[in-house]
Amino acid sequence: MPWYQLEDANDPKLDELAKQYNLHPLHLEDTRTHDESVKVDSGAAYTFAVFKPVRLIPDPDNPGEQKPSFSPIDIFAGKDFLITISDPTCPTTEQALARARRDGDDQHPAKLVSLILDTIVDLYFPAIDHFDDRIDQLEDKVFDDPSPEILQSVFAIKRELIDLRRVLVNTRDASLHLQRDPNTIIDAENQPYVRDTYDHVARLLDSVETQRDLLNNTLDIYLSSVSNRTNEVVKVLTILGTVALPAIAISGIYGMNLKGLPFEESPHGAEWIIGITILVTALLLWILRKLDWL
Repeated sequence: MPWYQLEDANDPKLDELAKQYNLHPLHLEDTRTHDESVKVDSGAAYTFAVFKPVRLIPDPDNPGEQKPSFSPIDIFAGKDFLITISDPTCPTTEQALARARRDGDDQHPAKLVSLILDTIVDLYFPAIDHFDDRIDQLEDKVFDDPSPEILQSVFAIKRELIDLRRVLVNTRDASLHLQRDPNTIIDAENQPYVRDTYDHVARLLDSVETQRDLLNNTLDIYLSSVSNRTNEVVKVLTILGTVALPAIAISGIYGMNLKGLPFEESPHGAEWIIGITILVTALLLWILRKLDWL
């Protein structure tokens, strides 16, 4: 059975194969669309599938961090042919194709497709573990030193998880289609493998939902920490303002040049006023202490 492995959807060889195997023009258009979602479409002559392996690449916005990237692989699987179109620079794609070449049956396209899909799904687990590590680090930082950078990281990871979840949901639907569509290339012999892949995707989605909950909890902890710090600052400022109030009031009264004020004519008036100010301030501090405000 011929297996055609193309590296570019614009390769003229694909047009030749389209004429030879009667590939649908809409499927050719999908292969040449960069943002096409994961899908499976089965017909009488062949099954067309778009899968998206994930890989971790450096994040330009966060030096030292990695983010997930998706590189599509397009598959035309007929009873007597197989066509794959993928980026040769994507290591996860090459790993999936290498496993299919090593463990698959060149005369059985269904086996090759199931192996490719299974490998792609299995390679999502390291990406999930990567998110677990990043979330654990954020949880430690949010307790030790909550900062705006942590908030920025939380929202960045949430966006990445949204993209990951969208691809996984479509992959789950594609796996379900391969199980239930009677026209699919996957035969009864390979159905158990596809069902096992479906279970793996369901586990991955559960992990993503758990991570989203953890991020929400981290965000709540961050907001609570910031609120507590703000409350502490306001409390300190309020106490300082209250403690300074007697001195401000007494100095304000004597600063108005009124006649008949106590100790106005006394040669030790300044000392008396300072002493009274200190005494009133000390009394106020004692009251605050009794009220457990200090």
